[in-house]
Amino acid sequence: MLYILYGPDDYSRHQALAGIKKSLGDDVSTGNNVTSIDGTTVNINEFKVACETVPFLAEKRFVLIDGLLERFELRKKPATVKKANRSKDDNNEWQVFADGMKTLPESTILVLIDGQVDKKNPLLKEIADVAQVRDFPLLKYRELPEWIKKRVAQSGARISPPAVELMAKLVGNDLWAMENEIDKLVLFTAGRVIEEKDVRMIVSHAQETSVFAMVDAIMENKVGLAQELLQQLMQNGAMPAYLLTMLARQLRLAVLIKEMTAQRKAKSEIQTKLALADYAMQKSTEQAEKYPMDKLKMFYEKLLETDIAIKIGKYDDELALNILVVELCQH
Repeated sequence: MLYILYGPDDYSRHQALAGIKKSLGDDVSTGNNVTSIDGTTVNINEFKVACETVPFLAEKRFVLIDGLLERFELRKKPATVKKANRSKDDNNEWQVFADGMKTLPESTILVLIDGQVDKKNPLLKEIADVAQVRDFPLLKYRELPEWIKKRVAQSGARISPPAVELMAKLVGNDLWAMENEIDKLVLFTAGRVIEEKDVRMIVSHAQETSVFAMVDAIMENKVGLAQELLQQLMQNGAMPAYLLTMLARQLRLAVLIKEMTAQRKAKSEIQTKLALADYAMQKSTEQAEKYPMDKLKMFYEKLLETDIAIKIGKYDDELALNILVVELCQH
């Protein structure tokens, strides 16, 4: 049996993986009958050994390969590179893996788990017909409230509609972070309904996420929303100096991602070099793709000017930050 779990929603992918393991029972999904493989480096011999090994005191064995599909993503090639210069192995290796997956022993449960993969991926296209394929896109904002309510209910708790909306706004669709914040809120409220004030008090992810939202509002010239988010952050205890630093950091990340993408670096490589969590990488990439380089650099320079104005005493930090937000929204 072959399963393919892929998509940018890392949380849902791993929940689905846990469900598959649970359905197999402990004699298959734990101990000597489990093999985990790094798909970015595995060769065909290692693959065959893992998949063809006979189960130990069980009917099935479980093999998990992480990152194999992404390894065969179709990368854009520079115009100067000719097809004749490409290695035969580069073109055909995925086919060897595909052939092996089509002839899996009945005793082997193989799961491929990957992040963002194009539907034109050659390995995915070749084996899709012989696999159970599940794609996990990120939840859309309108889907988040229902997810939050269900997750809170699973914890045996209740949450008010305003609290649900605020959670969706502050945490976004990073479901690992959302689950963590919900667990903290359930413990904090100890049986009573989770209210909006509890979310404002407990959710640690709120400030970073609101900074992302404020950058988006500034970039889209939504001055009212940008000012509202700025005031919320300061009311919740964020210092102006911290917010200025976070804004500068976010714009710098967008610039770096844009530059490295132009250099044809893979997203996984960029994420590693910048040491970003999945959600921060996703939001920073969205902003890098959405806004032109000259605008990103201009905003970054304005932030530096504001920092200097504060340090030389031209404005106090709170006033300077408010002026900055209005000025940026006018560009």
